[in-house]
Amino acid sequence: MVPGRCQTRVGDADVELLPERALHWPDAGVLAVADLHWGKTESFQQHGIPLPLGVLDDDLARLSSALTTTRARRLLLVGDLVHSRQGLTEDVIRRVTAWREAHPHLHVVLIRGNHDRHVRTLPPTWHMEDREDALDEGPFRFAHHPEPADGRFVWAGHLHPMVRLGGGGDRLRLPCFHLRPGVGVLPAFSAFTGGLNVRRGRNDRVFAVAGTAVVEV
Repeated sequence: MVPGRCQTRVGDADVELLPERALHWPDAGVLAVADLHWGKTESFQQHGIPLPLGVLDDDLARLSSALTTTRARRLLLVGDLVHSRQGLTEDVIRRVTAWREAHPHLHVVLIRGNHDRHVRTLPPTWHMEDREDALDEGPFRFAHHPEPADGRFVWAGHLHPMVRLGGGGDRLRLPCFHLRPGVGVLPAFSAFTGGLNVRRGRNDRVFAVAGTAVVEV
């Protein structure tokens, strides 16, 4: 196993939780991420709020790194790929198109989330399969909203889970993978997002993204 990743078994399948805030399912050649919110910075800028433009480029570079190191053949975008219709500027479309051209053989599937429903069609130069409903494969269901499904373990997003850690009088708040019985919630892939503190149940597992490592806490 590559250092920094956390391997665990879920739904009779081995998966890896990556510090890039991604899920890797090696046997299926799948990388899954949630809540990228492309164009969010641009949406705020159009409302007169000055924000740096490097967020999208940093996220695309991190996504490329995860694809390269895992050699995944398919990328599942588990909802909220785009932030708003206004954020899909010509520049955003161009930069994502250039990223897509760098991965010509990658099969990309968007499972739409609530933000994606504001965009009727994706730019054709992104070459993405566009699904309104969940995707069932093997022991898993991939869906945006973390709702249980009979007979399958659900991987979802939407909540942007965060975990609070404390020690020596200091407190730290980190993005995390939150695995409940039957449902696993992925951290928001974009670094430019807020998040909700997880409320841990008795049988829950929480894996914090701590820099270049994922650690169960």
